[in-house]
Amino acid sequence: MATQDQTFFKSLRNLETSYRNIRILAFVSVGAFTLIAIGSLVFAYTVKTDSESRIYVVEQGKSLIAALRNDVRENRPVEGRDHIRRFHELFFTLDPDAKSIEEHINEALPYADESVSRLYLDTKEKGYYSQLIQASASQEIQVDSIQLDLNQYPYHFRTYARQQIIRLTNITVRKLVTSGYLRNVSRSEINPHGFLIEKFAVVDNTDIEERLRQ
Repeated sequence: MATQDQTFFKSLRNLETSYRNIRILAFVSVGAFTLIAIGSLVFAYTVKTDSESRIYVVEQGKSLIAALRNDVRENRPVEGRDHIRRFHELFFTLDPDAKSIEEHINEALPYADESVSRLYLDTKEKGYYSQLIQASASQEIQVDSIQLDLNQYPYHFRTYARQQIIRLTNITVRKLVTSGYLRNVSRSEINPHGFLIEKFAVVDNTDIEERLRQ
């Protein structure tokens, strides 16, 4: 009888020990899952915050570079000059092909306001693009420098460039000086810098030299 009692109490102690171990395991599991859940939430929040704190700047119209939103003010001069440079490359680089000219102009127009649209229509009405096509001439541009004043809004700029008109027998080099203002707008796929050129004007477009092609 005593042996049966001892066996009974031993079984109870084993059950109590097993129950205690199960409870400990359950608490540890719950704690581990809680830590994992908290860690996942923290990681997701960190990734979301990091992604929202970045903007993307188009560098020379080709590659994207990430910039911290906290440094946007420091990056605005870079973005502004690249916006202006890219617009000039699109608007003033022309091949003797009507479709190519139209594609370049259409890509350049979202960078600016109606002042550029009027300039394009005036140039077209004067037959400049037709003359390029008839003469099988190409037009290239090299931007030398861009002066951008961020001290007063909208931001005034002046661009100094060289324009080459390449014909079958000769090359004409022209000075190209333009001016205008930059206004902040929303960023988009077609306007990644978030700028709009206003009151655009060609200040100087005089011939510098003309030489025979080699």
